[in-house]
Amino acid sequence: MNTIPPIGSNWDDLEREIFTAEEIRESNLRVAIIGELIRARQEAGISQKRLEELSGVKQPVIARMERGQTNPQIDTLLKLLAPLGKTIAVVPLEKQA
Repeated sequence: MNTIPPIGSNWDDLEREIFTAEEIRESNLRVAIIGELIRARQEAGISQKRLEELSGVKQPVIARMERGQTNPQIDTLLKLLAPLGKTIAVVPLEKQA
């Protein structure tokens, strides 16, 4: 009986085997940005529907972004962040050890 060895012993190992370092950084950045958008919306007590009214971005688009099913364009992010009193900043990346 042939057994196929498992790929990686945990998610971090598997992630490094499947994705390049650049793909991992890009994914982590997308997750961080969307996480901040969700946090800002929740802290403001604003529903996705209300954010649609304030930003002009349709609620289903907001929902797909928040679930990670789509990658938002920068102009869409700016439209969503402005009513929340937020914007995007370009800052140096932390150096990897």
